[in-house]
Amino acid sequence: MSLIIYGTSRSRALRVLWMATELGLEFDHEPLDWRDCRQNAAYRLVNPAGTIPSISDDGFVLAESLAINLYLAQKSGMLWPGNAKDQALTLQWTLWVATSLETAYTQWASHTYWLPEAARDAALAASAAAQMQGPLDHLERALARSEWLVGTAFSAADLNVASVISVVRRFEREKRPNVSNWLDRCCTRPAFQQAAKRP
Repeated sequence: MSLIIYGTSRSRALRVLWMATELGLEFDHEPLDWRDCRQNAAYRLVNPAGTIPSISDDGFVLAESLAINLYLAQKSGMLWPGNAKDQALTLQWTLWVATSLETAYTQWASHTYWLPEAARDAALAASAAAQMQGPLDHLERALARSEWLVGTAFSAADLNVASVISVVRRFEREKRPNVSNWLDRCCTRPAFQQAAKRP
């Protein structure tokens, strides 16, 4: 397989780099910066939307990090459930984190950790933290019932959700020990560590 992953690990491309590393796939990495990709004429020929990440898999181009991860897991047959119900649950968790948590999480993390201190807005961070409460409580209840989100082992569901909210392991640890411990298990995996070290 000739797989190319476009996007710096300091972007949502980290999710795809993590998945590809977990799966043991051979790939080339083009660490495009998210601030420059829309103006990169050569890259726009690959992905006309000009967004990262995207992949080219033997010429098949796919964008959107979580969709890419589902594709890679399903194609490889690894980290992908073998029955329809667990596959549906994997899709459910993936869509849930994107629609219920990612926007608030990104605002909270940006104004708490990612932006330069002078650009952070404490009110925006607090508002985002309030919006995160309900979804994180839901995740805490799910992880109180099982060590992993789908089935009895780490899967694409865990990777997709954890890759969206990895910095949550620094947020209210005492309040949600199951979420914190689960994120620790996910983010200390060698594949995550390797992916995070890429440019």
